[in-house]
Amino acid sequence: MARSAKTALVLCLDVGFSMSNSAPGQETPFQLAKKVIQKFVQRQVFAENKDELALVLFGSDNTKNNLAKDGQYQNISVHRQLMIPNFELLEEIQNDVHPGSQQADWLDALVVCMDLLQNETLGKRYERQNIVLLTDLNTPSSPDQLDVIIGNLKRSGVTLQFFLPFPVDGGGSKPPDGGKGLSAEQQQGLEMTKQVMMSLDEDDGLEEVYTFSDAIEKLSVFKRVEKRPMAWPCTLTIGSSLAIKIVGYKAVCEERPRKSWSVVDAQTHQKDDIKRDVVYCLNDDEETEVQKDDTIQGYRYGSDIVPFSKVDQDQMKYKTDGKSFAVLGFTKQSMISRHQFVGTQVLKVFAPKDDEHAGVALSGLIRALDDLKMVAVVRYVYARNGNPQVGAAFPCIKEKSECLVYVQLPFMEDLRQYSFPSLENNKKYTPSGRLLSAVDSLIDSMMLVEEDEDGEKMDLFKVNHIPNPQYQRLFQCLHHRAVNPSAPLPPMDPWLTAALQRPLAVASRCQAPLETMKKKFPLKEVVKKKELKTSKELFGNSTEESDAKKAKVDEDDDFNLADITEGSITQVGSVDPARDFRTLIRQKSLPFGEVCQQLTGRIEQLLGNKNMNYYIKCIPCIQTFREQSVQVGNADHYNSYIQSLKTSIPVRGLQEFWDMLVQDALTLINKDEVDGSRFSSHDAKVFGLNRRPRVTTPAQDLHVLLPHLWDRL
Repeated sequence: MARSAKTALVLCLDVGFSMSNSAPGQETPFQLAKKVIQKFVQRQVFAENKDELALVLFGSDNTKNNLAKDGQYQNISVHRQLMIPNFELLEEIQNDVHPGSQQADWLDALVVCMDLLQNETLGKRYERQNIVLLTDLNTPSSPDQLDVIIGNLKRSGVTLQFFLPFPVDGGGSKPPDGGKGLSAEQQQGLEMTKQVMMSLDEDDGLEEVYTFSDAIEKLSVFKRVEKRPMAWPCTLTIGSSLAIKIVGYKAVCEERPRKSWSVVDAQTHQKDDIKRDVVYCLNDDEETEVQKDDTIQGYRYGSDIVPFSKVDQDQMKYKTDGKSFAVLGFTKQSMISRHQFVGTQVLKVFAPKDDEHAGVALSGLIRALDDLKMVAVVRYVYARNGNPQVGAAFPCIKEKSECLVYVQLPFMEDLRQYSFPSLENNKKYTPSGRLLSAVDSLIDSMMLVEEDEDGEKMDLFKVNHIPNPQYQRLFQCLHHRAVNPSAPLPPMDPWLTAALQRPLAVASRCQAPLETMKKKFPLKEVVKKKELKTSKELFGNSTEESDAKKAKVDEDDDFNLADITEGSITQVGSVDPARDFRTLIRQKSLPFGEVCQQLTGRIEQLLGNKNMNYYIKCIPCIQTFREQSVQVGNADHYNSYIQSLKTSIPVRGLQEFWDMLVQDALTLINKDEVDGSRFSSHDAKVFGLNRRPRVTTPAQDLHVLLPHLWDRL
């Protein structure tokens, strides 16, 4: 594998007393330059690359450099030698870099930086060497050695960048000291800067001169350094007789920062002070310890656990012949919808650069697909141990390139089929022409694409230019915590908040249509209707009815007017899970086990809120679960769930809810209630006596959690 290229960079910061001068109410050039350095170093730290960085200060009160002899190169200090930037450097910049009371020639500082690069890079390999000067140019400079310095820069291949408090062309910003204009030293320094940059690059030299304000705006985004694309060589096959060599590159892929979270001691902040011991124990009264080598994986299948060894897992894996990009057939582009795109990446497929025959063959395929508006349905396998995918390869033709764009398609199990009643069948919900016109006006006013003067479409909200706010906030907080260990975390940066808001042009344009929508679609509070009571609840039970009739009424006591008016129930909902469960059991439209699974899913959803109101709602669900299980004569599902629930109580902090269950005597279903139950009446009684399951020690966590995890699977 090729060795990763790296850059050697020297930041040269002017800390002389002139950098502390500014107009009232404005930040000084030193403060702005320091922000530029901080944000740049932050970027380098989070980019996780191998670039090395040094810091040189000129105008400092002390002198520390290899050229400081015979009174020359004074007040220039090498603050940090060339090395990979880290949080320690950020802390030093935050706490140790302050304005000085002296002045130094920025050309002398440039010579010191060149000497530093020459000595530090000797015998090492760098792709690029760069010097960055941040100064206000408000110091006397001697141009005597300017031509010599330019010649040495050219010979060594060192690139140069300037950051100034004002633009190099003198336009676009006010003078730095409140309208007084540039001083004589600054004007001379600016002319020398132009001469240096134009000598190094006559065409684009001045483009490497930036202002502090522009640099701060651009460096505010934590941006990972772009990686070189990794080629995926393969062979595109059509049938058994046609093969085309191809190379694939990832075009779109979710970017994830490297997970470097570590558990450390809260006092010493050292990872080595934390010791972990994992112990495996049997689920018995003695909690017998077993060795890890004596354990194997198991798969929950119904109420049983099927052992599955590593040998079984290896034999179960799909065996492929290696990489594959085989065309299974062709279909119209209109047959593949955007909502069918799945997967985590988009692949662009090209012909190898050095293979003319492959280029001609692939080009013919791409152009044929484009002319016919077709796509190739492809079997894709990344490597020998990878699972096969089915995807679509779309033709993509641009001015300078052409390729196939591969997107993964779903398998049958990945599709979710839902059926909803049509809104058009209900006249109550049919909108009038005025209502439709109001919605159309709102949509038109919120369009994020508009045409410019030339008739070309222009994006107002460029999503591909917006950084991931999650990562931006993470890096901002990490940097703040590193340099301010005890201070509260700062609010989100204003630029990031603004970037996520609706564009100003759209916000102002849609105000009138929004007001119209509010008037035409008023929001009304829906008052919850009282539940319809059954005759049993209104009049009570008759004491004169026969036992047979009473038994019949007990069986059907859940059948009331509310069940009729609310229509057919197809699943356990979240409004009244217990009633939905009883209805589904009575309808027998679904298997008992599936209905039980739906109910327990709703119970777990409610318990996840950890609120007394939700606990109260869960109690009748479990009561109904137990009652219906006894009536059906199937105790396995209820007993399995109530056991797993009890085991998970201490881990999930649900002791209060468990006390409520015990108080209502919601224990196991025993053999006397249902034939086939594995528990006696004594077991059920003992199960409910332990009001609060004990909190296990860390060594017992795995032993206690395993049954619960299996049940959740």
